[in-house]
Amino acid sequence: MPELPEVETYARDLATVLPGRTFAGARVDWPNQLPRGTPRALDTGVRGQSVLSVGRRGKYLVMRLTRDWLIIHLKMSGRLQVVPATEPANPHAHVVFALAGGDELRFHDPRKFGRVYLLADPAPVLGPLGPEPLDAALTPDAFRARIASRRGRLKPLLLDQTFVAGLGNIYVDESLWAARLHPLRTADTLTPGEINRLYHAIRDTLARGIAARGTSLSAGGYRDLTGNPGEMQGTLAVFRRTGHPCPACGTPITRLPVAGRGTHVCPRCQPAGRGA
Repeated sequence: MPELPEVETYARDLATVLPGRTFAGARVDWPNQLPRGTPRALDTGVRGQSVLSVGRRGKYLVMRLTRDWLIIHLKMSGRLQVVPATEPANPHAHVVFALAGGDELRFHDPRKFGRVYLLADPAPVLGPLGPEPLDAALTPDAFRARIASRRGRLKPLLLDQTFVAGLGNIYVDESLWAARLHPLRTADTLTPGEINRLYHAIRDTLARGIAARGTSLSAGGYRDLTGNPGEMQGTLAVFRRTGHPCPACGTPITRLPVAGRGTHVCPRCQPAGRGA
């Protein structure tokens, strides 16, 4: 699933090509991707609206239009493309936005889990999200205060989009390894020093992911706006590296289920300790 670095890459790239463009309509062949609307409402709603800005909130791509907000969640397999309308049709582009001038914004989503919203107010979708982990407002003290009230295990907590927004399976595993914390540790067992390590590990891991333009783990996985893979997969320490040596100590990486997710740890660098 595209996480914060991948969606941020899309937001930055789209911000160079979409602002000032006007939508000429939309077509949808999988209505389930519109949980708060219909294909007809999306088509008529976007017509004539121009893109004012493109940004990101958590794992959501957010476009400010003339009147409304267009919000896209890529879910498991979503990709975005801006191509001439004359390009061959993409059989997995189930939501396609026509742009005045002859281009299309295509939402390629083979697994059909992605979601598209056209809203006058983005609060119903974006309001429940927690703070942005890279925002200057989330200081070490603010992060410490948020985690102090929690008792759950670390991996499910970091995956909770109401705690912090944008982290997913890849970057949680990598952040916990960088912080030398076991995913089954509970938040209430962390020392102030461990909380500080976790805070900086999250920010550093995400910043590296953005600089690498995301992580592509398979041929059918994430690709950027021009179809190129990310580069973070070449430097992952633990995620999907079961049996490979830990980059820090050489101990083989192990895999265990946590909250229904395959989770990757170094048993030596991330001892279970108390609370796990």
